[in-house]
Amino acid sequence: MANTRTLQRSFSGGEISPEMFGRNDDTKYQAGLARCRNFIVRPQGPVDNRPGFEFVSRTRWSDANPLLAADNPEPVRLIPFTYSTTQTMVIELGPGYFRFHSNGLTLLDAGSPYEIFNSYAAADLFDIHYVQSADVLTLVHPGYPPSELRRLGATNWTFTPIDFTPQISAPTGLTATASGHTTAKYLYEYVVTAVSADGLQESVPSVIAGDTGNLYESGGIVTVSWTAVGGASSYNVYKMQGGLFGYVGSPTAATFTDDNIAPDMGKTPPRYEGVFAGSGDYPGAVSYFEQRRVFAGTRNQPQNIWMTRSGTESNMSYSIPVRDDDRISFRVAAREANTIRHIVPLNDLMMMTSSAEWRVTSVNNDAVTPSSISVRPQSYIGASNVQPIIVNNTLLYGAARGGHVYELAYSWQASGFVTGDASIRAAHLFDDDTIVDMCYAKAPTPIAWFVTASGRLLGLTYVPEQQVGAWHWHDTDGWFESCTTVAEGDEDVLYCVVRRKVGGYMRRFIERMASRRFGAQQDAFFVDSGVRYSGAPTATVSGLNHLAGKTVSILADGAVMPQKEVPVGGTVNIGVEASVVQVGLPIEADMQTLPLAIQLQDGSAGQGRVKNVNQVWLRVLRSSGIFAGPDADNLVEAKQRTTENYGEPPALKSDEINIRLSPSWAASGQVFVRQSDPLPLTVVSLTAEVSLGG
Repeated sequence: MANTRTLQRSFSGGEISPEMFGRNDDTKYQAGLARCRNFIVRPQGPVDNRPGFEFVSRTRWSDANPLLAADNPEPVRLIPFTYSTTQTMVIELGPGYFRFHSNGLTLLDAGSPYEIFNSYAAADLFDIHYVQSADVLTLVHPGYPPSELRRLGATNWTFTPIDFTPQISAPTGLTATASGHTTAKYLYEYVVTAVSADGLQESVPSVIAGDTGNLYESGGIVTVSWTAVGGASSYNVYKMQGGLFGYVGSPTAATFTDDNIAPDMGKTPPRYEGVFAGSGDYPGAVSYFEQRRVFAGTRNQPQNIWMTRSGTESNMSYSIPVRDDDRISFRVAAREANTIRHIVPLNDLMMMTSSAEWRVTSVNNDAVTPSSISVRPQSYIGASNVQPIIVNNTLLYGAARGGHVYELAYSWQASGFVTGDASIRAAHLFDDDTIVDMCYAKAPTPIAWFVTASGRLLGLTYVPEQQVGAWHWHDTDGWFESCTTVAEGDEDVLYCVVRRKVGGYMRRFIERMASRRFGAQQDAFFVDSGVRYSGAPTATVSGLNHLAGKTVSILADGAVMPQKEVPVGGTVNIGVEASVVQVGLPIEADMQTLPLAIQLQDGSAGQGRVKNVNQVWLRVLRSSGIFAGPDADNLVEAKQRTTENYGEPPALKSDEINIRLSPSWAASGQVFVRQSDPLPLTVVSLTAEVSLGG
């Protein structure tokens, strides 16, 4: 009976679908896993058990008193808001309200959570699309007027519909008086507009005023006067010629003298048409591109797109003839009439419908203008209504059908954007499920996060330029429902809405993933919906009333304590006095290698032979609490205590650890590793000694 040793140097392939177990020729197979549950794959190859989630707050409708809250409280959604490089917020978007959270704390006003009103219904929350510019968050939904959430101060936010009408009034009281002529032969007509102080807003034209005179005579003039407009820095005067008004001057005073100035017919008064004025005309997609705010996807005009005047947020004016900085309005001529669901600014502007992906460019490679815009299809996959995420210059989005995640990136070989199924090797995580929310964390590990309809949290460690795309999945005592990330310090922090059943009632919590960058062992945070205590030695930890009746794990000064049930009132006796304590729901993290594939002389790759994994060598980094075996039912603990004093916890190990496994003959020759204690585990590589049967 021959023994052989195998080495898996990397786990950067992530979890592989069982349909791929026969593909040992695939490069991802060599670095893949059969199970990667509650482990995070690093781009370099190791896997870390995920840190826990810290409890932030209950959602508004998840009151602590069951008598005051429904058994299944209203859903909420999380949206990121970045005010500056050092100030970020997580917005709790609920039916009828907004709340705000930052650095694991809820924004308060006079001791209560600060909130403002919105008109959104619970069923519509996850169909709202948004984009941020400076301190303004634009939100759109086909059933509601496009609106802006503005931050005016820490506890001073406003939520109002966007006003697409001019923000400066037209001049009134316009008069035109001809003089200096001997014979009045010609009618001269004028209109005047007011220009705002920033020069970006121009009012609608005034009423027409005219007089009969003769500007061809020496000394002939027409004096135009009007009532000054508050907030106007200047005025534009236009003169009739050939049925159109052309520009003749920009006085700062409320009067202008025309001494036979030839009008510039290339600049005419702005024309405003009503947009997004009522039900059926509200957009469902929004973004920014080349200094324009872009809208699309109304119910009445599902394939139309509107771009504001260049350099403005809500100016939808245009001129005759059209100028390059005018608003842009056009309809995408497609084979199928599908609503534009998303507008995404990459190197070019991408538009996504339920059946195709389109590229918006300029025909002359300059900026997009009303006269140079060009729209070309790039692929025919179709996107779901979940807002996509951008990674570098690559787009990740949910497919319209099938539940998979696709990537869209530019290809110089195709001279355009191409799509690919980013989840094809882990299809079992997506089949018979759908993506309901997604977000992206850049640092410390680049991970795209996805929440599924079944309540699981999927992670994709994604570095496209290095061909790294590793899937891992995460569960908890409850159901994940929404996710977002914001920068806090040097890390992008994941926040989630988690629905949990506590005391027989459904509750929704806002929870924040803890940092895995901890100092001493006692600072490690590997519990869910947990709380942290740091201070004078104590034998009790309070603040756990949100988990009353639940069994929790405890890490006290770095030592794992027996699990306890949280009593009513939320104060747990941890059994010893400790200065640093983490208490929360247990996390079980599992990793399992793929069926053994080794090169044999008969070319069988080991298939068709029974196998027994005798022992394994795990190279670990700052790890403790390690169990391994041939399967989940036959695990052996790695003994780590060496020179520690009595009463001290086993120290974290960074070494190669040998574990002799329970004998178990099977066809697969797999190794199963589990971490169920609130301790860190990082597996860098795995060597297995395997006996091969006939």
